Amino acid sequence: MKNIQLTDFFINLAHKPYCSDELLYGLKIRPKTTAIKMQYIQGNQPCMLHYFFFDIDRSEAVMAWHDKNLPMPYWTAQNPRNGHAHICYKLEIPLCTSEFGSQKAIAYASKVQAGLASKLGADVGYSHLITKNPFHQDWRIEFWSEKSYTLDYLADFVDIPNKLSKKQEQLGLGRNCTLFNTVRKWAYKAIRGHRGGIYSKWYAEVFERCQSSNNAFLEPLSDSEIKATAKSIAEYCWKKDAYCYQEFIDRQSRKGKLGSNKANNIKNSCVLGGKAKSRKYDQLRIDARKLYDNGYTKSSIAIMLGVSRQAIYNWLNIKN
Repeated sequence: MKNIQLTDFFINLAHKPYCSDELLYGLKIRPKTTAIKMQYIQGNQPCMLHYFFFDIDRSEAVMAWHDKNLPMPYWTAQNPRNGHAHICYKLEIPLCTSEFGSQKAIAYASKVQAGLASKLGADVGYSHLITKNPFHQDWRIEFWSEKSYTLDYLADFVDIPNKLSKKQEQLGLGRNCTLFNTVRKWAYKAIRGHRGGIYSKWYAEVFERCQSSNNAFLEPLSDSEIKATAKSIAEYCWKKDAYCYQEFIDRQSRKGKLGSNKANNIKNSCVLGGKAKSRKYDQLRIDARKLYDNGYTKSSIAIMLGVSRQAIYNWLNIKN
């Protein structure tokens, strides 16, 4: 490797990135030792963002960052024939876009990315997936800085949009945010139809919904990113709905007790109340048994159903 930027770029490549010599003929998937010999390459891993890339289609594009008083980029790759260039910034903290990532962080990063693109005058139709390969001899490569930047630092140089445009929602990190927000709004209501059901069926429905929404993008997300979004939404709604539903049942129970006939004697009230309380948890007992039989741990079942772990032990007749 010639320098730290190229070494770093090679290390952070996917094991088999997309690549191409002629974009008009589509993309190929090749081992990265082969991919770095081609003109264009996938710069970020499917679920890990190390770099921001910007496509600037005008002469002297390589100095766009300087003209707008932006920080020095990691490197630039310029077409010597027309001056068009890709500008690369390295993130100090890579952004995880899998189920382990933060949706708030992804949303924030998408706005910083959009703000930088706007200030640079970059192509709003650029998908950010493929970049000019800094290893390839067809491009004029300049290495400006070895620095990486935090999102907060980069945000100080641009106007952060309150909301992404329709075009920005269809491309780059905007796709992750749009997919998450679109499907989660549907899921908040759809989960009601799965009360007392099996989590695997619920996840399958959420995943199918994510796939359908993903097909609407100009350049769809990868399968791994769809799975990450589906898992995040499915797990959250499954746990949240179980808790909220139990809260609703408890509220209804309290209202029922307040409106009961005060003339009933204490003994009858206790007997009837005990039976009602038992019936109230019948469905949750059934749900607990189904989840346990499908391999879920007692702790996770307690979280999903919004009850104590001791209640799960009691319902399953297991000694703690």
